[in-house]
Amino acid sequence: MTRVKICGLMELEDVKTAVDSGADAIGFVFAPSRRQLTVETAKKLASSVPNDVLRIGVFVNETTDEVNRIAGEVSLDMVQLHGDEAPEYVRQIFLPTIKSLSIKSFEDVRKASQFEVDYFLFDAPGVEFRGGSGQSFDWKLLEKANIPLEKVILAGGLNERNVREAIKTVNPFMVDVSSGVETEQRKDAVKIRTFIRAVRGEER
Repeated sequence: MTRVKICGLMELEDVKTAVDSGADAIGFVFAPSRRQLTVETAKKLASSVPNDVLRIGVFVNETTDEVNRIAGEVSLDMVQLHGDEAPEYVRQIFLPTIKSLSIKSFEDVRKASQFEVDYFLFDAPGVEFRGGSGQSFDWKLLEKANIPLEKVILAGGLNERNVREAIKTVNPFMVDVSSGVETEQRKDAVKIRTFIRAVRGEER
């Protein structure tokens, strides 16, 4: 069964909604973004997440020392690298890693072969910030990716209306959503619950 990550959470109530609705992972953003958290806020939110739900920190071109420091302070389970990090950079991260790649063409997909990571997150290119654009990319570009499906996380423009098609096309290990569960740039409890039900193939 495809797992679900709800990313960019900033409020305790939204974390609780995601967890209670069956999210498998919660994403905390530490990179420049309208969803960026301080370490102190992230610690408070992360402390409310049960041990069977992954706490994932999102970073963009941060120093490895700072990534490892924040990961330890916040008790993260995994680190998501959303910038221009090189393969040797990844090897200096103490936790399991997700490398995010912005996909415009198959050449972007092929870049994944350079990295030794636990998961790959394939996303649409960002607009103002890395990722989080609310746009999707051509999922069929992943058909020849030659990457084990259990290492694929799909993001970019997903919502309750298209996520079943996305899963059918890509069959990823996990889907990742942020703006697709927002209303007027704030997390929407109804959309979070509806998105997770859609991923599970449940009726509204």
